[in-house]
Amino acid sequence: GAGTTNESSPSELAKSRENSIHGPGPSGSAVHHMTPEMQLAMYPMFLTEERHGARDDGGKDVSTSREKVVSKWRMKDRMKTTSVALVLCLNIGVDPPDVLKISPCARMQCWINPLSMQPQKALDAIGKALQAQYERWQPRAKYKLQLDPTVEDVKKLCLSCRRNAKNERVLLHYNGHGVPRPTVNGEVWVFNKSYTQYIPLSIYDLQQWTGNPAIYVFDCSGAGL
Repeated sequence: GAGTTNESSPSELAKSRENSIHGPGPSGSAVHHMTPEMQLAMYPMFLTEERHGARDDGGKDVSTSREKVVSKWRMKDRMKTTSVALVLCLNIGVDPPDVLKISPCARMQCWINPLSMQPQKALDAIGKALQAQYERWQPRAKYKLQLDPTVEDVKKLCLSCRRNAKNERVLLHYNGHGVPRPTVNGEVWVFNKSYTQYIPLSIYDLQQWTGNPAIYVFDCSGAGL
């Protein structure tokens, strides 16, 4: 009667919505031709854009302020590793006093068995193999090797690499598998000129000689000390 409102059941509403998009079923007579864009517009869309309009308590756009914060820590210019120092302290054929060899044990250095050839030839081959491995990652860098060096040799190497790199990054790789473990005072080991003594080398001195920025790779026993 007058003043009454016709209410549709949920199933009827769903059917009506379906018909408005895809057209009625076989029993219907009207066919609605709608483009895919029009059909897509009939459905609710969620998370289709960035969180625009989100505001903090101060009424500022959160997304805009967040972008400003993020942009501050991003590097404007990409830094390059232009100089690489490779220091190998192997002293092949002589085990350090604090090393207890078990059988079997790991012997390979850069996939080379150091006992498969004369000690000096093995040392040279391992140094070249290590350089070749780094060159695959950074072929344009300048590489310098120090094999079984003294403290003075390492100092000259680090200072030279810093001069060449200028403000760019230096990578220093230290292999200490032929010397004692690092000390609790932050020292690694090198040799004296006659290879009769192990000489401690402070990590602090290494950092001073190499300067910043730099990356250090310590391949030795107890490197976490």
